[in-house]
Amino acid sequence: MEIIGIYVDRFISLCGITGSAVTILRHTLLVMIAVMLSALAGILCRRILMPMIHKLTKKTKNTWDDVMLSKRVLVAASRIAPAIVIWILLPLVFKEFPFVHELLKRLTAIYITVMSVRLAIVLIDSLKQLNNDKRSATNQYFHSFCGVLKIIIIFIAVIVIVAITIDKNPSTLFAGLGATSAIMMLVFKDTISGLVAGIRLTSNDMLHKGDWITVPKSGIDGNVEDITLTTVKVRNFDNTIMTVTPQTLVDDSFQNWIGMQESPGRRVKRRVFYDFRSIRPVDDAIRKQLIEKKYFSEKDIRPGVVNLTLYRQYVERYLASCAEVNSEMTLMVRQLEPTNTGLPVEFYFFVHDKEWVAYEHNLATIMEHIYAVTPHFGLTIYQQQIGA
Repeated sequence: MEIIGIYVDRFISLCGITGSAVTILRHTLLVMIAVMLSALAGILCRRILMPMIHKLTKKTKNTWDDVMLSKRVLVAASRIAPAIVIWILLPLVFKEFPFVHELLKRLTAIYITVMSVRLAIVLIDSLKQLNNDKRSATNQYFHSFCGVLKIIIIFIAVIVIVAITIDKNPSTLFAGLGATSAIMMLVFKDTISGLVAGIRLTSNDMLHKGDWITVPKSGIDGNVEDITLTTVKVRNFDNTIMTVTPQTLVDDSFQNWIGMQESPGRRVKRRVFYDFRSIRPVDDAIRKQLIEKKYFSEKDIRPGVVNLTLYRQYVERYLASCAEVNSEMTLMVRQLEPTNTGLPVEFYFFVHDKEWVAYEHNLATIMEHIYAVTPHFGLTIYQQQIGA
């Protein structure tokens, strides 16, 4: 720094300038030199260092250096270099103007602090790309940790900036925060509760990005798009976006369909009510019809067997033979508690295709066949008459 001052003084003396103009010219030249060196530092970082680092990271087989030294990170870092040059040259340029020197020193320190925080936040955001498994619990923990880390960094930066502004030691301000801890807890109440709830969600493997969830109380039915400290963003199947706090999901119940999506089949549980008056032993007419339709052979129809019994046996055989049904999973046709609207019979099975549209079409095809064969067994599906 002193060498720059010496060369400036020599240049002024060579120009033959004397008197009060020397001081003005000297400070003008020093300011211009400081600005040019600061601009040069920025240009060197952006035009030389950044391309060199980018080429070096491309040559390596590791992926972490591509993330940690990405373009965003390097651009954020290059914005600090000019301010550092100004910080170094300030004592030389304004040593005869203490007030201006002190003012610019504080402003430069605040700028360096803000840019350093920006660099830290960009670096933390880049770290999230290192883990590509969006559904892993470790990744969810890491995202929560990154969110907390950014809050801590911003909080510390605010304290440092206040300390620089009022010319106090930052440690003194940190020591005085004990008296305001209750206020800070109130201000960050949602963040703290959201963090705790988020940790509970991820530690118990309850929720991940991409999961299909249903929250009846909130009207949510869709896929989780993002999980933050304070919100869980869900895109419903009607393409509306809804947000709910992690605390709400922890306190109330919600349904996660990931178990169904990862299972070998999606459940069907349909209940049909049959008229009690149609349930009777198989007569000759029904026997003949069932044999003609090849539902049963003559020897399969025992004397005195009830039509509903044969119907249940047939439907179970039909479901087991369907290519759409996973016969290795639970499959049954069962009676439920009788009601005044008929005898409920439940069809319980699983279909292979879990995709929504295909699932609904397969389910409809199967149930339509079940409805269609019902009259062949002499059964009637209960249907309330208008005005009854």
